Amino acid sequence: MRVVVSIGVVVLAPGLEPERVEGFADALGTLSAEGCELGAVVGGGTVARQYIGAARELAANEFQLDELGIGVTRLNARLLIAAMGHGVQRTPATSYDEAGEAIRGGDTVVMGGITPGQTTDAVAAALAEYIDAELLVFATSADGVYSADPETDDDAEQYGQLTPSELVEVIAPMDRGAGASAPVDLLAAKLIERSSLRTIVLDGTDPQAVVDAVLRGEHSGTDIVPTGESDEPTYWTQHE
Repeated sequence: MRVVVSIGVVVLAPGLEPERVEGFADALGTLSAEGCELGAVVGGGTVARQYIGAARELAANEFQLDELGIGVTRLNARLLIAAMGHGVQRTPATSYDEAGEAIRGGDTVVMGGITPGQTTDAVAAALAEYIDAELLVFATSADGVYSADPETDDDAEQYGQLTPSELVEVIAPMDRGAGASAPVDLLAAKLIERSSLRTIVLDGTDPQAVVDAVLRGEHSGTDIVPTGESDEPTYWTQHE
């Protein structure tokens, strides 16, 4: 079973706590031991935004700002790699070809950003499409996809299940600024739609939640299920 896990830094290392990073390293190790072929994509978080904010005041252009953000995501990827043992590529992959080759060779791959203009959300979706992954998981600070920002709208409703097309419709009008309710960006949603990719969006504060979701489909977030696909794939029943 090929799986890509997108890990937001807000859940991986909100304050650079080693224990949280170790938790995600252990979770990925568990999935690997259970036979999963893995790619993990790590975001930039607050540190990336701080660098980008400072560089913007120094008149850096948007391409340069994106490059700064990519650099931070790769530092975060190195942090996760440092917590992992054998069976992981020891440097962050910097292309989809490199990541795919390593995964096909049996290594777990951890990576950050790839190219300016593309978020790590989109990198995770593109990697999943590239390696023909059976499942994409977004481990975020939000417990799924909501109709509005649940932090500011008491009437916001969580979606238990959406099709990829419905995900695009929900995400498209949402504000992607700070505090936005959309845990997946629009380009990622469109890639999920294009590739008919089964996806889970969940609260990854507890790394064990990723393990439970991948191996058994157990989570309290949102399932993105392509039209015509079973609600419970065979690879989940194998781990019951």
